[in-house]
Amino acid sequence: RGAAKSTCILLYQNKLSETARARLKVIYESNDGFAIAQADLNLRGPGEFLGVRQSGVPMLKIADLNRDADLLIVAKASAEKLLKEDPAAVEKHLERWMGSAGELVKV
Repeated sequence: RGAAKSTCILLYQNKLSETARARLKVIYESNDGFAIAQADLNLRGPGEFLGVRQSGVPMLKIADLNRDADLLIVAKASAEKLLKEDPAAVEKHLERWMGSAGELVKV
């Protein structure tokens, strides 16, 4: 970070999976943290939103985090507005669609 010069040394064993090779290639070819994170998301998948898996196929059936990034921004703003204007409706909706997992997203 910042203007100071830095070095990153990555150590690995020869028996790498194709995914691991692809991830190292991205880091080798770019120093843009956002581009690296985006490529990693594409390679590994986002994992669970309400669970412990940090990679793999998400529980989403229709949405794609990369393709729908702009839509997610609009959805977030709409959700914040609804939460402010009618928190009881939000509570009811979370209970209906998420059951006890809805407890994990309460603020």
